[in-house]
Amino acid sequence: MAGIGLKAAVDAAIRAHGRETFPHECCGALVGREGVVHEAFALANTTEEGPRRRFLVRPDDYRVAEERARETGLDLLGFYHSHPDHPARPSQYDLDHAWPSFSYVIVSVMAGEDKELTSWRLNDDRAAFAEESVEARL
Repeated sequence: MAGIGLKAAVDAAIRAHGRETFPHECCGALVGREGVVHEAFALANTTEEGPRRRFLVRPDDYRVAEERARETGLDLLGFYHSHPDHPARPSQYDLDHAWPSFSYVIVSVMAGEDKELTSWRLNDDRAAFAEESVEARL
């Protein structure tokens, strides 16, 4: 299982975003280098299905995230979102909307409190995710 590194401030920012948006899902971009995330960049959750159980990264959001990565001299490594009152496991909706080569961090927020944080990568055949380890980095 491959892994992704999260700086302590990144882990804290993702968890805080999940708590702040509860009971809705939050979402954002992960920028860094060589598998280590240096910044969690919040994105607006503007899905038409409502932010309670869905998030959507729109093409404009993707461009903003890419630009943020370029501005900071880093790379777009993936995206994060929260699962309010659900486990930190990808849903079928997550699978249907995932792009290859990115990490997808999910934080479970139960009753307003952040709990488990996991990360996933889309398999090459796009049929499922594989969990990747999350390593704390200074």
